[in-house]
Amino acid sequence: MAKHLIPGDKTIQAIKPGDPRARLSDGDGLYLLLFVKGGAHGWRFDYSIGGKRKTLSLGTYPDTTLAAARIKADEFRKLVAGGTDPSETRKASKAQQQASAAAEAREDGGLPPVNSFEAVAREWVEVIHQAKVSPGHAARTLIRFEQDVFPWVGRIGIGELEAPELLAVLRRVESRGAIETAHRIKDACSQVFRFAVASGHCKRNPAADLRDALKPVRTKHMATVTDPKGVGNLLRLIDGYSGFPTTRAALQLAPMVFQRPGNLRTMEWAEVDLDAAVWTIPAAKMKRQRDDKANGDPHDVPLSLQAVAILRDIHPLTGDGQYVFPSVRGGDRPMSNMTLNGALQRMGIDTQNDLTAHGFRAMARTMLAERLGVKVEVIEAQLAHMVKDSLGRAYNRTQFIEQRRGLMQQWADYLDRLRKGADVLPFSKTA
Repeated sequence: MAKHLIPGDKTIQAIKPGDPRARLSDGDGLYLLLFVKGGAHGWRFDYSIGGKRKTLSLGTYPDTTLAAARIKADEFRKLVAGGTDPSETRKASKAQQQASAAAEAREDGGLPPVNSFEAVAREWVEVIHQAKVSPGHAARTLIRFEQDVFPWVGRIGIGELEAPELLAVLRRVESRGAIETAHRIKDACSQVFRFAVASGHCKRNPAADLRDALKPVRTKHMATVTDPKGVGNLLRLIDGYSGFPTTRAALQLAPMVFQRPGNLRTMEWAEVDLDAAVWTIPAAKMKRQRDDKANGDPHDVPLSLQAVAILRDIHPLTGDGQYVFPSVRGGDRPMSNMTLNGALQRMGIDTQNDLTAHGFRAMARTMLAERLGVKVEVIEAQLAHMVKDSLGRAYNRTQFIEQRRGLMQQWADYLDRLRKGADVLPFSKTA
């Protein structure tokens, strides 16, 4: 124990301004600097460690009494004797206090703890996911996290979350019959963990251990019709549709162009060149990765004579507006995404088992290949699908334009023959 040189607090209290002494030593490194910080006295502790001389501040007098200063100095002497630098200990303690205060502030503000699964997942969505996918896709991913993941494991440290805990979360989703959603959540969680490993938040990806832990997804394809006789009946049914003329026109055009229903219902007159017989869908409207939406080429859809005739027929109705198929509630917005399926249902078509608006794509894809013998890569290009060749290079979506012009006219003529009830045999040559 250090030999104390200051008799007591009265000795310190007796010091008056003008005292010639700069400090008052208590021995073994502890001393009081006189008249610092606006006239107050300041406690200091000098020590040596690793061959370096260091000084720590222990507070001001009288807030820190002589007894309190001695206790602090004794604690620091013990640390030095054990080879620990009191300065580093103090910094670590201060950092921990700041971290605790920050954590409390985040909790009070409704924010997840730092390095928790929720915090890292939100960072991944904002920094990585939103840069790769469409805003709608990113929003759906975040909603799944907020509804099915964060309430149960969001506040667990991402480095502490293990496969069984994550599986329990996925089982809750699976138990309500949302098998595909459970798989999507697992895949999103896996991407979050890969991001966390790369950024130093954790050491491994426990989601990778769940590859075979969920029930398999049963793929259910969009309902469609591929029998020639059935297609002929369908086309005649569409021609007899007694609803809005624009809805009938959209239904007539849907099997001819076989583009995604979302692209068809949001078709704009500015995208259509009737003289050149082409519909140019902007890249931003296509189902692509975010970068390809922003920088990719538009998708050109050659229009058959029959398709041009349908568009010319409704031009007097909607040609002065933005959309080819505007909403019946106002021309400033496109047709609802429920309109075409609703029209099919009103015609007595079972959109669960027989046909959906999206099913026109599958109908064309199947019949063009099986009935007309068209090359698959040309069909896929018209469908705006990515197709890779044997060397792994993706076909450009604007390739095969001349072949696709012939394909679209051939397809429209084929549909006309089916509509009239003619027997159409498969071609022996490819288109």
